[in-house]
Amino acid sequence: MAGVIGSFGYLGVAFLMLAENLFPPIPSEAILPLTGFLVGRGDLAFLPALVVATSGSLLGAFALYALGRWGGRGLILRHGKLLRVTEAELDRADEWFDRYGDWVVLFGRMVPFVRSIVSIPAGLSEMPMLRFAILTAVGSGAWNALLIGAGWMLGESWARVSAAVSSVSNVVLVVVAVGAALILAILWCRKRTR
Repeated sequence: MAGVIGSFGYLGVAFLMLAENLFPPIPSEAILPLTGFLVGRGDLAFLPALVVATSGSLLGAFALYALGRWGGRGLILRHGKLLRVTEAELDRADEWFDRYGDWVVLFGRMVPFVRSIVSIPAGLSEMPMLRFAILTAVGSGAWNALLIGAGWMLGESWARVSAAVSSVSNVVLVVVAVGAALILAILWCRKRTR
């Protein structure tokens, strides 16, 4: 990542953030603090770095949104093993997304793995593209600003941000998963008692 950003500057940041959305193992928790460190060193400026990072996030999110919206359910199910989703899970996700879609898109940008896949149900649910773009830009922009700022403030110790945020992100992921499971359990119990 340091080599890509060092060689290509802002374009490298945008490319890495696009790739981070499409290939979840590339973590923004490592890309953005390094970017912040380079801002603090004077190699990059904060605002352009934030704009290109958020633009890269948006482009990656749009690619997955298009996969859901125009590729459709059939394409998602055909490649379910690759995407790690079954038809039953997709049905539940659609139902859940229809109820809480805006919040999922906005706050899902701050949760590892969720930030990548949330675009697919948004596309499947045919969330209006402008609303999707605004929510994605706001959620991604806030997350990106936080991590770039933390890397900038910590300077040479920017790698600590990655470790700390990864730990916090994992806790948030567990809390989100438990919360989703509880909501589904409550809805299932209500449905059964009717």
